[in-house]
Amino acid sequence: MSKRNPKSKFRKEPAELTQTAAESPVAKIETPEKKSQIKERTPEEKQKEYRDGVIKTIVSSILGIISGVIMFSKYGAGEDRPWYAILMIVIGITYFVQKLIYPQLKIDTKEFKFKDWFYVEFIVIDFFLVVWTLLLN
Repeated sequence: MSKRNPKSKFRKEPAELTQTAAESPVAKIETPEKKSQIKERTPEEKQKEYRDGVIKTIVSSILGIISGVIMFSKYGAGEDRPWYAILMIVIGITYFVQKLIYPQLKIDTKEFKFKDWFYVEFIVIDFFLVVWTLLLN
C-alpha cells in the first residue's frame, strides 16, 4: 500500500474565509425563489383527460384491427411488398383517419404533441401486427 501525501487531492481541507459578509464591498442581494407553477387540475379536467385517453386508446386499437384485416385481405402474407412499405402505408392512412375522427369525438388534435401521436400510432401498429400475424396462422 502506498502512503498518501497529506496534501493529496483526496484529503478535504477547510476553506479559508478572507472576508466576512459585513466587510465585503458588495452587499448580497437576495433574489426571490422562483416558484414552480404547477397548475392544479380540477376533478372535471382530470375526468375529461381520462375520458380522452380511453377514447384515444379505443379508436387507435380499432383502427389497428381494421387495418390488419384489410391488409391481410389485400396483401395476404405480404410477400410481394417489403414489410416496411406496408407499415408506412398503415401509419400514413391511420394518421389522417385519426385527424378526422378525433375532432368528431370532441378531442382537440391541436393540443397533441409528438408524444401523443407516437402513442396512438404505436397502438395502431401493435394491433395491426398482432391481427395480421393471427390471420396469417
